[in-house]
Amino acid sequence: MITGSTVAVTAQAVMTSLGTLLAAAALGYAVTAWVAVRLWRNSGAQQRLGSAAASPQLRPVTVLKPLCGAEPGLDHSLRSFCEQEYAAGVQIVFGVQHPADPALAVLEVLKRDYPRLDLTVVVDPTRHGASAKVSNLINMMRTARHDWLVLADSDVRVPPGYLAAVAAPLADPAVGIVTCPYRGVPRPGLWSLLGTLFINDWFIPSVRVAALFGSRAFAFGATIALRRDALDAVGGFRAIADQLADDYRLGELTRRRGQRTVLSDVVVDTAVDERTFRQLAQHGLRWLRTIRVVRPGGYTFSAVTFSVPLAVLGCVIAGGTPVALSLLTATVLLRLMLHFAARTPGSTGSAAARSWSQLWAIPLADALGFALWCGAFLTREVQWRQGRYRVARDGSVQPIS
Repeated sequence: MITGSTVAVTAQAVMTSLGTLLAAAALGYAVTAWVAVRLWRNSGAQQRLGSAAASPQLRPVTVLKPLCGAEPGLDHSLRSFCEQEYAAGVQIVFGVQHPADPALAVLEVLKRDYPRLDLTVVVDPTRHGASAKVSNLINMMRTARHDWLVLADSDVRVPPGYLAAVAAPLADPAVGIVTCPYRGVPRPGLWSLLGTLFINDWFIPSVRVAALFGSRAFAFGATIALRRDALDAVGGFRAIADQLADDYRLGELTRRRGQRTVLSDVVVDTAVDERTFRQLAQHGLRWLRTIRVVRPGGYTFSAVTFSVPLAVLGCVIAGGTPVALSLLTATVLLRLMLHFAARTPGSTGSAAARSWSQLWAIPLADALGFALWCGAFLTREVQWRQGRYRVARDGSVQPIS
């Protein structure tokens, strides 16, 4: 005869096992992420970056920089492209959609300071779809003179040797796109710091884990390099004119044609400028909901990447057993180790000091990231600049009036 006490004991045993399993999974991912990041740090990436400039197969490149407004640090970000050493020849095309765009004043200064560079400015308000950025790129392409193309978001700052390193793999016809991981650089303020930790300590380590297991199902707006023939073969930029995740779709379309994606050794910097909780939440939800739409299965299982919140949840479900507490403790230690391992090789002493000074914000960043991950399941609506949109199952966006 099954009594109420027997059922209660059985239920408790199930909960304990479930909680322990969650905590163990969280620890397993934390170990894997730390190993993946450490292996990359020890892989000699910086030496390969330095040798790319000597490649005899480099061809002239057109860099496409779609702009919208004079965001903080824009001048320094654009100068990092103007100061690249690239002997094969480079054209930089800047594009804005409005004649009164403040970015034009920054471009006038650049043209004055770099008179020998081939700099082109396109001002064209024509829209070709829901994505203002892709519309900008379509308008800019009519002035692109070279067949090797490099796209980079406006807030990206790149290191010396960047252009040669990302262009070199394009000499292989089997390569569809080359993309770069990126490192968040915070502006002053709490919300910017939390956004930076979300990128550096959660997103990029998850990319390193995926790469460790052979996945290349990613593409980042921080940099996409591709040949004109590869772009034309997938329908040009018009094929992604309505896509929210335009960078991801561009990589996906080339992979469908049997071409491979190369994850560059170059790590670029991107400014994180969220000044309020609302801005940070809107940005994070747009990002996460986009991932959920384009990769629904993978997104669900990505809960494990929030290792400490998942370990805490597992510990609570398990009733705080010694085993669950031990797994939680180990996960916290691995999480701290990952924070320091995630610093780019060659970082200065000041960068190390910043890593120590950010420790207090890690629990906040992890808790907020996990909350936003859960919130991404609630709706398909996103805030994108000044408009609100609904994301369709194919990743396209529809304006909400």
